[in-house]
Amino acid sequence: MSTDQQKPAFKHSVIKVVVVTTAMLTFISFWRAAALVLCDLASSVFYAAGIAEQAIGRGAPWMILAVMVFSLCVRLLYVESCGMFVRGGVYRVVKSALGGTFAKVAVSALMFDYVLTGPVSSVAAGQYLIGLVNQVLPLLHVNYAFPRDYSSMVIALFVIVYFWRKNVRGIEESSSNALRIMQVTTMMAVILFSWSLITLAVRGVHFPPFEIRFSNHALGWLENVDWAKTVGFIGIMIAFGHSVLAMSGEETLAQVYREIESPKMPNLKKAVVVITIFSFVSTAGLSMLSFMIIPDDIRTTTYQDNLLSGLAMHVAGPHILRMVMQFFVVFVGFLILSGAVNTSMVGANGVLNRVAEDGILTDWFRTPHKKFGTSSRIIDMVAVLQIITVLACRGNIYALGEAYAFGVIWSYTFNAMAMLALRFKDRSKREFKVPLNFTIGRVEIPAGLTFIFVALFLTALTNFFTKTVATTWGLSFTAIFFTIFLVSQIITKRRLTAAAGFEKVNLVEQERLTPESCESAKAHRVLLAVRDPNNLFHLKRCLQDIDPDQTDLIIMTAKIAHGFQADIKINRLAFEEEHLFTNVITVAEKAGVSVIPVVIASNNFYYAITKTAYDLNAQEIILGLSGKISADLQMEQLAMFWGNVSGAEPRPMVVRIIWPTREFKCQLS
Repeated sequence: MSTDQQKPAFKHSVIKVVVVTTAMLTFISFWRAAALVLCDLASSVFYAAGIAEQAIGRGAPWMILAVMVFSLCVRLLYVESCGMFVRGGVYRVVKSALGGTFAKVAVSALMFDYVLTGPVSSVAAGQYLIGLVNQVLPLLHVNYAFPRDYSSMVIALFVIVYFWRKNVRGIEESSSNALRIMQVTTMMAVILFSWSLITLAVRGVHFPPFEIRFSNHALGWLENVDWAKTVGFIGIMIAFGHSVLAMSGEETLAQVYREIESPKMPNLKKAVVVITIFSFVSTAGLSMLSFMIIPDDIRTTTYQDNLLSGLAMHVAGPHILRMVMQFFVVFVGFLILSGAVNTSMVGANGVLNRVAEDGILTDWFRTPHKKFGTSSRIIDMVAVLQIITVLACRGNIYALGEAYAFGVIWSYTFNAMAMLALRFKDRSKREFKVPLNFTIGRVEIPAGLTFIFVALFLTALTNFFTKTVATTWGLSFTAIFFTIFLVSQIITKRRLTAAAGFEKVNLVEQERLTPESCESAKAHRVLLAVRDPNNLFHLKRCLQDIDPDQTDLIIMTAKIAHGFQADIKINRLAFEEEHLFTNVITVAEKAGVSVIPVVIASNNFYYAITKTAYDLNAQEIILGLSGKISADLQMEQLAMFWGNVSGAEPRPMVVRIIWPTREFKCQLS
């Protein structure tokens, strides 16, 4: 049948375009993923050793070093869990292994961590800034000193509001900020580390003593227990527990794994290498150098809350250069500590999205922002809780730091216990395993995982009895959040539908589909048509084949109208489209490749495909094998409609029909 013979039928074919927008389809490099995690983890170098010293004395840097070594073990634990769950983290892992009740408890403890991360980091940023300002004012003959705690509180509020707005705009924007912050922080860390080594070469190397002396409040409920005060195994565990706040950000690694670009697991491993190197040099290295260079009496009285500022002022060199370095350290400290606020919002948003997807929270929380497509209501809630926390603590950094460790250690413990259980419960092949596994007969003994779990559990147990404020507030917060989850789950179950766990997206109607209207900026475009949520083999194959740096992949589905008018109103997706696009997004996330989804209303499926490909100036059309007609007939239909759509300006078009056993490829002109 010739194309000319078909033209009368085509002039009545019509098309209506809706672009599906969602922030979840943007993927980031391993550098950006590492930056998001490091904005939390590396920020602890500015306050962790100072807080630890107040509890355990001059042995604090040694315990910080031990925590950094152990943090690599915890990081490997999260790499294994990411390989099993693209949308992972504590909730998904614990639920799979231990059930919904344990999962809700774990997430409730983790939310205590995230709610406190923002305040402890932003208040510490304020402490550094106000400390520098108060140090400079006398040099300018200004006889005034800002109240440190209250001024830090005000600064913290501004920081939280700023990053709240950035996260509402989306992870691409927030990760860009994190990357810029880490670039500047790396420069500062290298300069200060190198300068400190030169100072030690000039003055001589004197390591701080491994001396643990517990303060009055460091033993908590064990204060009157004599054997707890001896520096044996129990004493080491207590000291380790008071230093564990230096090990943060690992859960955020699991939350951002969903956003890491292709190839996902290799890029995750690269991010882990970057995080590990930086944490050893900055958190462990600079903490140790601070204790080696700053005199004890000056450190404990002047610089305990802004340790690196003191290090900058006590390295060898002219006073003016040390002042410049101190300005730089404070500036960078303010940036990275503020960046930790961003990380806390990214992590909390990811965790609560996993909970909402499971029907624990109502769909109201996941309703995407009309402009940016983010789950802004969750971000709003986290920001409000952080603001309340800042106001309640009134700028007291020590109280915040002590409480912060509660959520960190218990969430890690639950995750380790769940991963250990999954080794026996789920024996499927993993992309990565925590090392030290031994096989006895047919039984695999995960020695590495077991060690990590036991170490985390013992640390959590000692913290439970020694951090009385953290335990009291942590248990209260966990109980409140757990109750909210239970009540919300009961309410949600009454309204639960089959579509409850489907992806929430925004719909933007377009008069005409153009590369600009769907934000396609790359020169090469591939249009891939989908209809069956359970038949996405051609999508998976395409995601393996394309170069995401050079190609935009537009995923199209069609609503078929009857008659000569596309009168379907696409103000929301039907159940079938929600199911379809949820599966599409899941496949794209696993591959780590961005896609652009569009919905087309037309009275002819093949006209919709060819017209969309023409308007987008696509170079390739990909279909799966139809369940109703043969591949030859599919190709014939596309050829006829392509000839009509291209008209007097024919363009070459490659068409591929892909199914598991073979591929049918043809070039149209």
